[in-house]
Amino acid sequence: MLGVSPDTVRRRLTERGIDSAPDSGGVASIAGEDVARLAEEAASDSHLADLGPLAPASARNRLRGIVTRVVRDGVMAQVDVQAGPYRLVSLISREAADELALAPGSLVAATVKATNLGIEGVR
Repeated sequence: MLGVSPDTVRRRLTERGIDSAPDSGGVASIAGEDVARLAEEAASDSHLADLGPLAPASARNRLRGIVTRVVRDGVMAQVDVQAGPYRLVSLISREAADELALAPGSLVAATVKATNLGIEGVR
């Protein structure tokens, strides 16, 4: 997802003091917010790798990315997405943001159509 080797991820986690201690099964996990922060940092360093295939859709301009920030108010939500080296910002309804459970670390597909940027949840 970050376009770097596991060793580089481990080094960056250690440099930033991010907890990635393995669980009882020996599997280390990282909070989505921390992955989002690393993605933002990596975007200035290099291009991120493709995050994998997307489900078919009519929109052709789709970019996989990770949510780095969500600001909700009564009706609307601002969603910031890091898609490779690109920072995208979308204004969507709060209801849509809530239904998609968008939060820093969420994987999404950003669709660009004319002057609109839509957000889709990725599972």
